[in-house]
Amino acid sequence: MIDLLVAGGGPAGLVTALHAARAGMAVTVVERRHPPIDKACGEGMMPYTVRQLDELGITLPGKLFRGITYFDSQRRVDAPFRAGPGRGVRRTALHSALVEAAGAAGVELVTAHVGSISQDADSVLCAGFRARYLAAADGLHSPIRRSLGLARPSRGSRRWGLRRHVRIAPWSDRVEVYWGDGAEAYVTPVADDCVGIAILTARQGSFESRLAEFGELSDRVNGHPHGPERAAGPLRQRVAGRTAGRIMLVGDAAGYVDALTGEGLGLAFGGAELLVNCVLADRPADYDRQWRQMTRRYRLLTAGLLHAVEFGPTRSRVVPAAAALPSAFTRIVNLLAY
Repeated sequence: MIDLLVAGGGPAGLVTALHAARAGMAVTVVERRHPPIDKACGEGMMPYTVRQLDELGITLPGKLFRGITYFDSQRRVDAPFRAGPGRGVRRTALHSALVEAAGAAGVELVTAHVGSISQDADSVLCAGFRARYLAAADGLHSPIRRSLGLARPSRGSRRWGLRRHVRIAPWSDRVEVYWGDGAEAYVTPVADDCVGIAILTARQGSFESRLAEFGELSDRVNGHPHGPERAAGPLRQRVAGRTAGRIMLVGDAAGYVDALTGEGLGLAFGGAELLVNCVLADRPADYDRQWRQMTRRYRLLTAGLLHAVEFGPTRSRVVPAAAALPSAFTRIVNLLAY
């Protein structure tokens, strides 16, 4: 019997497996897709996320960025990072690096469907493996979360993420956030000749139609070669809890508020470490409380900002308020980035 079975081989699952393997556990990751796995995401890692990977000895390609800049049609406001740079990196490059690190650490990587799950007082049976514990890292729309009865209906508008890569040299060492009427566009430098553009919106439509709402940005990238668009959503995912017996949810499967603040990977990696520590202590019931404590600041700030952007009158005041109080804006950005 293995110590930990990880269902899902995305970044959250692989970092969970890495922490477990380095703690001396026998670990297997089950993932139906072949690497590298892509995803519609902003691809910008905050400074503390970069440090998390540094501590695991994982070196990534990509481009450093040194803060966040907000724009609307009339204003811009800049918030530099105080705790070191973030890094923009293609999701496929990140995934390849994590797969290589997991293999080097002795993690068994199996290409298979997870299938049905059963558990008793001592173990979990899944995908033909028996393990002491199961980490469910099967993504935003986690089938495992749903099968355990831990999924809850989400309230409010349904927001989606769209992403496209554009072959153009980055023109800024910041992640730029363009605020429009009902949508935001995030521009992240990911290579010397490439930026990723992610759009968050509750409106239906193609990437091209949404990008056209951001005139200055659209004009800048118009005519440059680009890759296909990818979509993900709805983003908000509510859960009743993150532990069911010997099964624990990690990464997006553990619940998600919104991509507004760019903290998804950092929270996933932090949750991975908490999960492994609970397995080591043989105390899975502690995991949900520890996860909620770790993510409290993110959930409060992101939910507050999301509430503001869902209503037109408040939304239109976000950038003016940041420009009027640049020191406060910088403090908030660094609270999230640290």
